[in-house]
Amino acid sequence: MATTINSHRLLPIFLLIVTCSSYSAVAGDPPEVTYRTRANEVRLIFSASDQSDHGVATLQASDFAVVDKELIVHNFQSFARSDTTKLELAVVIDGSGSLAPGFRREVSDLVDLVSQAAGVPEENLSLFLIGSRPQLLCAANCRASHAAEHLATPRAGEMTSLYDTLVYASNYLSQHAEHDAEKVLILLSDGEDTMSLHSFRDSRDSALDAALQIYAIDLNRTPSSHGSSVLYQLAAATGGRYFTGSDAVTRAMNGILEDFKASYIVTYRLPGNDVGFHDLRILPTHNASLQFRCRSGYYYADNN
Repeated sequence: MATTINSHRLLPIFLLIVTCSSYSAVAGDPPEVTYRTRANEVRLIFSASDQSDHGVATLQASDFAVVDKELIVHNFQSFARSDTTKLELAVVIDGSGSLAPGFRREVSDLVDLVSQAAGVPEENLSLFLIGSRPQLLCAANCRASHAAEHLATPRAGEMTSLYDTLVYASNYLSQHAEHDAEKVLILLSDGEDTMSLHSFRDSRDSALDAALQIYAIDLNRTPSSHGSSVLYQLAAATGGRYFTGSDAVTRAMNGILEDFKASYIVTYRLPGNDVGFHDLRILPTHNASLQFRCRSGYYYADNN
């Protein structure tokens, strides 16, 4: 059942919560998001945390409501914890000359840590390289092949196809992941793109179409106004997180593992037939300190 929001009645709750990720577009880029659905059921993956940003692994369906284009949905068709054995994880590495010399070790450590600590099966892990063209380094055998350890040292001035690689990785996960798998992409980059055929919006929309969450690790020594903004917007739009600083990799892994422990999948019937963009939020129904993270919305196209 969907209920229209009474803005005056719900205002105190809106002021107390952190809702699903919202964002403003990169300068010069239209703000619309084009995650599309033609079905009558919406499938939403989200994570829950408390006021200390620790994952909440005991969430019940009665603890939250979804706001879908200003309609409150609290009668769900299904609600369940995510299964890490159905987690499809991609690591996307910026191989341009803008990276620090120690990036190979960091990437290798990250792949090993994700594989071991998160319990991700070997066959559900893939590794992509951002360079002059998108490159799939390994899939289903990344630990055995030690692909990250054999990355070439970045060359100064090398061209970067960040957006093309994100589109490529999103399409790969859409085609190879199980239908009901949760898809996460860890992006290690400075956010700069010098030669992609695709745009920022193309890469963002591809991730949204694939229901892919991006955890962006900013490799800029000093966060830049453009590259860092790109990384932040990609993470925010897809329900992921953005990390920066010397300990960004460690903090990112802690955040990812926290989210894995407190990740949920909820499905509900489309609350209306309004064609166009449906923004998404999640509200706590009992505990106002709960915080939720999910994609920013989807685009509904009528079947008729």
